[in-house]
Amino acid sequence: MDIAQLHFLVADGDAAQRQAAAGMLRAMGAVTVSEAADGHNALRLFDEDIAPSPQIVLIDLALPGMDGLELIRRLGEAQVQGGVIVTGEQGAELLFSVETMAMAYGLNLLGSIAKPVTPAALAALVANYLPPERRNELRRSALSFSFAEVGRGLQAREFEPHFQPMIELATGQVKGLEMFARWQHPQHGLLSPAAFFGALEANGRIDFLDWSMIEKSVAACRGLHRQNIPISVSINVDQNTLAHPQFIEQIAACLERHDMLADYITFEMTESAVLSTEPYFLERLLRLRMLGFGLAIDDYGTGRSNLQLLARIPFTELKIDRSFVDGAAKRRPIGTVLRSCLGLARSLERRSVAVGVETKQDWDFLQGLGCTYAQGYYIARPMPVEEFPGWLADWRQFF
Repeated sequence: MDIAQLHFLVADGDAAQRQAAAGMLRAMGAVTVSEAADGHNALRLFDEDIAPSPQIVLIDLALPGMDGLELIRRLGEAQVQGGVIVTGEQGAELLFSVETMAMAYGLNLLGSIAKPVTPAALAALVANYLPPERRNELRRSALSFSFAEVGRGLQAREFEPHFQPMIELATGQVKGLEMFARWQHPQHGLLSPAAFFGALEANGRIDFLDWSMIEKSVAACRGLHRQNIPISVSINVDQNTLAHPQFIEQIAACLERHDMLADYITFEMTESAVLSTEPYFLERLLRLRMLGFGLAIDDYGTGRSNLQLLARIPFTELKIDRSFVDGAAKRRPIGTVLRSCLGLARSLERRSVAVGVETKQDWDFLQGLGCTYAQGYYIARPMPVEEFPGWLADWRQFF
C-alpha cells in the first residue's frame, strides 16, 4: 500500500486536534488530506458526484451537528467501502462498543484511538487498510466457483490439507497440528475455503470435502509418525458428515488403512453443532470418545452457549475464537471474556486452545492467564505436511 496514493479525511470539531491529525498523516507520507469540522461536511465528501471519495476517514465521536455515531450510521447506510478510524475522549470500553457498532453497519473498521491521537497509534491503524479493490477481489474469488467446478477439483485431487502447529504455552512444545483445507487451483493458485466452501455448503455436500481431507490428514499423520514425529492431528468436520450413520465404520476403516490409532486424531466441530440436543448425535460423540478420538469445540464464544448442555458434552478441548484473543491484552472487555472462557475450560478440566495468536503480546498475555495451547500466525501459518519437519527443527532450536 502506497500511502501517498490514498485520500484521507479527518473529521474533528476541534480545529487544533484536526490539524494535528492531518499533520501526522502528511508526515507519514500522505499527500491528499481533507478536513471536516462537522459531520455534515464530512458526509458530503462521500457524495457520488465528488471524486475521489476519501479512502480512510478519521471520525471523532464529538463532531458538532451530526455526531460521530450518526456519521458512522450514515456511512454504513451508504455502503462506504473506505477504512474507518474512530477517535474520542471516551474510555476504552465505550470505544470498543463503538467499534462493534461500526462493524455491524458493515464498515471497514480499522480500529479506534483514545485521544490524544499519536503518530504511532495512527500509523498502526492505517497499516490495517485493505483497498476496496482488493476486498472486492477476495469476494469475487469466494463466489466465482460453481459446485461443478469445485467437484471437478476434488475429483482431480487438487485439494490438499495444510497444517498449523499448536503449541503448549507452558513449555513451548509442539503438541498438535490443525488441518486447513486448501485448493491448489491450476489457474488461480492456492485458494482458502472462502473460495469453495460456499458452493459445497449450498449444495449440501460438505462431506465430499470432509472425507477427502480426513483421508489425506490421517495419511499425513502416519507419514510424520514414520519420521519419528508422533504428533496428533485435528480435523474440522461438518455436523452432517459426523452424523452420517456409517461415519464410525468409515473412520475406523480409514485408520486401519493407514495403521493409525484414534488417540492421534481429534475432530473439531463448531460450538453450535456440538450443542445439539439430538440424542443420536450425542451418542455419536460418546462413541468417538470411547474409541479414543479427541473432540474439540471450535470457535467457542461465537454461538449461544447452553452451559448446562456444554458440561455434558464429552469434548477434550475448548478452542477460543480469535475475536476473543486479538486485542485481549489491550482491551479490558475482550480480556474479561477471554478469562471467562479459560476459566470455564479449567473448571471442566478441559484443555484450552487460543486461536489467532498474532503477536508476542498475545502470546505473553495468554501465558499469564494459564491458557493450555496457542496457535496463530505468530507461531506459523498453515503449511504443507512436507514442510513441517523442517519447521519443527527450527522451532526446537528456541525451546
